[in-house]
Formats: sequence, C-alpha cells, structure tokens
Amino acid sequence: MSELVRARVQEHLVKLRLGHVADRLDALLSEAARAEPTYLDFLDELLRQEVQSKQTKRVAMGITIAHFPSVKTLEEFDFKFQPSVDAKLVRELATGRFVAQADNILLFGPPGVGKTHLAIGLGRAVVEAGHSVLFVSTTALLATLAQAESEGKLGDQLAYYGKPKLLIVDELGYLPFEKRSAHLLYQLVARRYEKGSLLVTTNQPVTQWGAVFGDEMTAAAILDRLLHHSHTMLIQGESYRLRQKKRAGLIAPPHQS
Repeated sequence: MSELVRARVQEHLVKLRLGHVADRLDALLSEAARAEPTYLDFLDELLRQEVQSKQTKRVAMGITIAHFPSVKTLEEFDFKFQPSVDAKLVRELATGRFVAQADNILLFGPPGVGKTHLAIGLGRAVVEAGHSVLFVSTTALLATLAQAESEGKLGDQLAYYGKPKLLIVDELGYLPFEKRSAHLLYQLVARRYEKGSLLVTTNQPVTQWGAVFGDEMTAAAILDRLLHHSHTMLIQGESYRLRQKKRAGLIAPPHQS
C-alpha cells in the first residue's frame, strides 16, 4: 500500500469517526497480511473492533455520569449468603428490559444485607444495556430539591432528576422526613410515573412509610405510583458487615451452652 493511499484511508476513518480503527490501522493491516482473511472477514473484524471500542467508551461514560458511590457488580453479589434474593429475577432485571416499560424496583430489607450492592450492580447492568442511570441517596436528593425550591429552581431540578431512564434512590427511610420533603419527593415520583424507572432501596416496610414521611396521604400517593408497575424484593438475612466483623474477630460468636 502506498503512503498516499494509507494517508487517505486514515483521513477517511477519522472523518467517519472510526477512531479505534484509525489508531490501530497499521497493526490491523499487519495482522491481515499474516492471516490473509477474505475481504469480508477483514471488514467484519474492523467493524467489530470499532463497535466494541465505542461500546466500552459509552459504558465508561455512562458509569461516570451515574455517580455510583462505589464499584459493585452483580457478579460479586453473594446469592448463597442471601438466599432470599431471587437470583432469577435479578438476572432478568439486569437485561434492562424493565426500563423500556418504565417499571420500578423496590428493595426492602434491614441495613447491611446488600440492597445498595444490588442497586449499583443493576444500575451498571442498565448502563451496559444502553440506558442512562443516575444514583443518589435520599438525603442528598431531598436536600437538593429543597435548595432548588428555595431558589425558585424546583422545576429545573425536577427536570434533571426526571431525565435518566433509571433513577436510583438509595436509603429511603433511614431518617424521617419533614412534610415538605415528603411533598417534594411526591412531585418527583409523580413526574417520573409511567415515564421513567425508579429503583428505591429502603429499610422500612410499606406499613411504616406513613410514619417515615410524616404524612399518611403523601406516603400512600407515593406508594401507589411506585408499586403500580414494580418488581419488589424483600431481603431477609444477616448483615454482610457483621459477617466481616465476625470473621475479623471483632464480634464474639454467640455463646454455645
């Protein structure tokens, strides 16, 4: 191949935004010279590598935008330690198909049983499936909405939280709400209702949401919209953190009589 032709091919690849192939052009040509693939097989390999590169970059960007608090994957989740978790349902949710129907996910359970791990793992899987995700703790969410309201920018902030295909709201119920906060959360849930998916982790059963929200009617209105199109999981088991402390000898095992 003449240098003129090579330079022209490189230029075309850049203009077509096939950056990965452009960067690896010499290596790909050398590999092809050794393997002598058919024209179709060579083109197939070029396109496969370019698509894979773009997918990797897209997922990395999506994970950055999601603001996950830590790196957790579903592959790392110990389903044997928490047999109450429906592994089959988790694998189905990981396909991201629930997002297309704007279904919600509610994860119930005491602290330490892996709710946040599952939420992050599912969030990452949804990003890999091609959807936008945003992760936020309940306290940070409500503080942001309250500040936006005080500054006359509530509409803009609700629009921001309404945009992702999946919004993950972590640790609902760990602290009681003021009535105003409950109404702000209701506005967000109502805005996303049947338009975008919510994944909520909570340590409180639905029977206690009225007390948490400080308003039975608001709690009922939020629950009605969250549960209408939803997948729910109740995780009943030992805390991962307590298990780790026991293994480290920081907590004595129960006395055997």
